[in-house]
Amino acid sequence: MGKSYVRPYDAGHMRIGVLTGGGDCPGLNAVIRAIVRKSTLHYGHDVIGFRDGWRGPLEGEAFALTLDSTRGILPRGGTILRSSRTNPFKREDGVDRIRANFERLGVDGLIAIGGEDTLGVANRLHGEHGIPLVGVPKTIDNDLGGTEMTFGFDTAVQVATDAIDRLHTTAESHNRVLVLEVMGRHAGWIALHSGIAGGADVILIPERPVDLDHVCEAIRARHRRGSFFSIVVVAEGAVLDDGPEAIGGQTDEFGHARLGGVGDRIGREIERRTGYETRTTVLGHIQRGGTPTAFDRVLATRFGVAAIDAAEQRLWGTMPALRGGRIELVALSEAVASLRTVSEDDYDVADSMIGLPRAE
Repeated sequence: MGKSYVRPYDAGHMRIGVLTGGGDCPGLNAVIRAIVRKSTLHYGHDVIGFRDGWRGPLEGEAFALTLDSTRGILPRGGTILRSSRTNPFKREDGVDRIRANFERLGVDGLIAIGGEDTLGVANRLHGEHGIPLVGVPKTIDNDLGGTEMTFGFDTAVQVATDAIDRLHTTAESHNRVLVLEVMGRHAGWIALHSGIAGGADVILIPERPVDLDHVCEAIRARHRRGSFFSIVVVAEGAVLDDGPEAIGGQTDEFGHARLGGVGDRIGREIERRTGYETRTTVLGHIQRGGTPTAFDRVLATRFGVAAIDAAEQRLWGTMPALRGGRIELVALSEAVASLRTVSEDDYDVADSMIGLPRAE
């Protein structure tokens, strides 16, 4: 895809960098494509892509993004820029290296596409060090503040819903309890939405501590009513008595432990306490990969267009957000101030449909 380069001086030209950080998700390429097309066809600016998240600006690894190089990427999952969980603030000279590489490459501003960690870095680089940045909200967890929805979420929910539909038939055939573990570190949006859409019998989310006695009683009640199978959907960040399940004890550069195993633990407890045969399925990275839904393609495109418009107008320190169906610019500082978690009203909708167990 080419190597880093320094542009010839052109006073009437802007060069905009783009990076994708954190976990990949469907729709990233749609954002990149929208930025390149709007910039090239309407503004005449250059766009360069930084490889591997924040590692790209740190190491100066960049290449030209053109109409040709972004042709055909709209329906592709993942990101042609690749990604990482690199944190520049974990390097003593991280800010200086980014600033030096921007100057060497002739970068006038950067569009950072990511979630709470990627945009948290962007907010600090802009707010504390004056580096010109625009953010784009991305996360399948849908937990980023300032916007009603992030792209990638709709695809993840559809994948999880399809899985629940498939689990229903085998659960009923064998009179089993089937536990499906989905992603969601701090927020249970995927579990909640896919659980409602898929007709799950129990939905467990990080916002509410898990009460296994209530879970088991809800399943026994179904058996007493003549339904001898149950579907339990649990977010990976669901909290049992001793906290969320972590694997290996290692953390990434943003301090996040690798989660996993809560579904298996809950499944074993259900079988032990009820005597009902129970199996667990971990959906894992299947939720993050593959073709984005039409909704995510459109939302990602709208975000990309709004981001390059903001860069053109030098509205640094902002982020396009979905609010009331419209795309509006909000301050990056607002977007990363707090996580967007499942509210009581959202949870009550599911509760009224399926009678979710509540902790005392």
